[in-house]
Amino acid sequence: MKKWIITLIILAVSFGGGYWYYQHSVSNKEPETQPMVEVTRGSIVEKALAVGTIQPEHQVEVKSKVSGVVRHIFAQPGTYVRQGDPLIEVQPDPTPLELAEARRNVELSEIQANTIAQTIRRQSQLMERGMISRSEFEEIERQHNDAMVRLQMNRERLELLESGRVTVGGIEIESVIKAPISGYVLERMVDIGDPVVPLTSYQAGTALMSIADMSGLIFKGTVDEIDVGKLTEGMPVELKIGALPGTRVTGILRTISLKATRQDNTTVFPVEIDITSTGGAILRAGYSANADIIIKQLDDILLVPERVIEFRDDKAFVEVLTDELTGSANEVEIQTGSSNAIMIEITSGLEEGQKVLERPRRSLTI
Repeated sequence: MKKWIITLIILAVSFGGGYWYYQHSVSNKEPETQPMVEVTRGSIVEKALAVGTIQPEHQVEVKSKVSGVVRHIFAQPGTYVRQGDPLIEVQPDPTPLELAEARRNVELSEIQANTIAQTIRRQSQLMERGMISRSEFEEIERQHNDAMVRLQMNRERLELLESGRVTVGGIEIESVIKAPISGYVLERMVDIGDPVVPLTSYQAGTALMSIADMSGLIFKGTVDEIDVGKLTEGMPVELKIGALPGTRVTGILRTISLKATRQDNTTVFPVEIDITSTGGAILRAGYSANADIIIKQLDDILLVPERVIEFRDDKAFVEVLTDELTGSANEVEIQTGSSNAIMIEITSGLEEGQKVLERPRRSLTI
């Protein structure tokens, strides 16, 4: 019996001590406060994003006017060339049939021209005797002129096939392809021994090299149709080059396409941006870049995080703290302005220094 009494006393003391500790800890625990933010003054920049690449403004593909095979390459990618410098030598490589046909055409043209020349001499004598009219003699002269032109063309073609160069109408056509502009060789598309198809009115021809003037680089990209209506030529631009993190590259919006294109099931508009400052970095053709086109910049304005605002029935509301001790707040209707998707401008309804409660977080239910 005595043991039971002692046990009951121990249990009572333990229960009483635990209850006292719980009550003491609860009374000393600070009440939880709801997260809040303060209305501050700052700046906000409204931007439109363009995605694209850095490209040379002037870039040309070098092609040959003669057919053959690549015999010699004078310039490699990365080499700076001036207009008129040799790039590639194309050695004419006619088939035996083409060469034989060209020689026979020259022979036939010579025979035809000589035959008509003899006819002219006879017709000239007949005209002096009044046996033929002036118009008949002029027709023979026209035929002779045509024959001489064909003979000259066939001789030039034969010379081009045999030596790889010829002068036509004062213009020298040769097998050494020269640079059409001054700039850097960006790409070489052929190797020694590769066949070359000439550039004509009927075919595009083989691209041999690409040359670009790297002193005039521009940004070419696209802007989403949602933002294009806010853009105008001349807006300032900040470019972010993926290969050059931390480099500040700036530019000016030059052109906005009047016609949209489809890209990954999205309607976008092509834009071009002149690069005004490279920030001391060396830009290369083909760099991927994002361009922030600055639509509007506002300074010294009231700002709050956009997440604390509740939009309801085309109106905006926030919970403004009225008593810090009790944490009580009142819902206030406000007017908003520009936004950068993180901070939003407050045009009326709030004052600097006021505290706005965070919206309660919503949990996802599965």
